[in-house]
Amino acid sequence: MKHDPDDVVRYTAAERLNHWMVAITFILLALSGLAFFHPMFYPLIQLFGGGTWTRILHPFIGVLMALSFTSMYFRFWKLNIVTPADREWLRHARELAEGNEQNMPKVGKYNGGQKVLFWLLVGSMAILLVSGFVMWRAYFSALFPIGLIRLSSLAHAAVAALMIILIIGHTYLAIWTKGSIRAMTRGTVSRAWAKQHHALWYQETTRSEK
Repeated sequence: MKHDPDDVVRYTAAERLNHWMVAITFILLALSGLAFFHPMFYPLIQLFGGGTWTRILHPFIGVLMALSFTSMYFRFWKLNIVTPADREWLRHARELAEGNEQNMPKVGKYNGGQKVLFWLLVGSMAILLVSGFVMWRAYFSALFPIGLIRLSSLAHAAVAALMIILIIGHTYLAIWTKGSIRAMTRGTVSRAWAKQHHALWYQETTRSEK
């Protein structure tokens, strides 16, 4: 697919599809999980055909998200290894939030904040998957003692809440950083955006053009 010569390809169609599969399943899991988290959210079960169907579908959607996220992990984990430049970026993150980019080091495809988010999501996903299997009453919960099931329920709820906060923050920052959303809709970013936010990645990506 051709793109504007003033743009740089940031994500392929397959990578974008993978991202949106994770995003959609996460939203479905958040809504169905909240329905059982507090009575205020219980009406959300109507989105899934009632309480019984919500309980049936939630873990299966969870497996689908875990598989999609695993694919994403293997696509991007090497790009999210934290470097000294990333640690320097994190030390100046507050300055960036205040609009001062003078002291920000050049970074690759992902900056220090994005890498921290990636690894927090990896850890959260692992805990949700393991605790979810322990709690899955129809298939696995009979294999575990009640104490472990209760502990898994607590861990599952706490980590799910953390993950919701992380994703809300991720979405907000993507909107706040003008020009970022199109990377996951059209797959490209402007050259000016790439130079400003991910200079090392831009240099590497455009090296073959010289």
